[in-house]
Amino acid sequence: MSLVIKHLSKHYGTVPVFRHVSLHVAPGEFVAIIGESGVGKSTLLNCMAGLDSWDSGSVLLDQLDLSTQSDDQLARLRREKTGFVFQAFHVLPHLSVAQNVALPLMLLGQHDDARVHAMLTEVGLHGLGERLPQQLSGGQLQRVAIARALVHRPMLLLADEPTGNLDPRTAEKVMDALINQTRAHGAAMVLVTHSKTAAARADRTLLLTADGLVDHFDQD
Repeated sequence: MSLVIKHLSKHYGTVPVFRHVSLHVAPGEFVAIIGESGVGKSTLLNCMAGLDSWDSGSVLLDQLDLSTQSDDQLARLRREKTGFVFQAFHVLPHLSVAQNVALPLMLLGQHDDARVHAMLTEVGLHGLGERLPQQLSGGQLQRVAIARALVHRPMLLLADEPTGNLDPRTAEKVMDALINQTRAHGAAMVLVTHSKTAAARADRTLLLTADGLVDHFDQD
């Protein structure tokens, strides 16, 4: 799935968040977006998914203009075509690990225990499907979130600071799982991060400023 953003601008009231953002993410490509706090990285990610509105410009997924879609159509598009990984995990504490991972399939009216358990194995959580989230570490919970985001085989994965709460060693393992699984499924991925280490693993790293996205070349 290709993602094309053209001249996107967003304001909160009279305060500009970002403007003139343009981006093309090819199928299977991994793009990292960095930038200072408050510049609108998470808001931009939400716009890519049709979760947030914008003031001008366009967001197209496989040539489908999100601004022309109803709320129901956007929800269906997200269920079928996109996956999300957030810093805060967002797992449901009253469901088992396997049940959390199975949620995207359930929303699509599908039931596939074999795929759920295979996904857990692929992210290094074999045999932990019956545990509750509170029985897992932070790194394990983030891998649950990755498995859940990918179990329905989306063509676009959006990840918002997925390693922000993790120690460096665990963060590396989470990034390994994230990259390996998106590559295996041929999914495009957009990663928002403050981590230079995580961003360095992307095919491209872009810097978000108030005036748009620019190619980032680390001078350190």
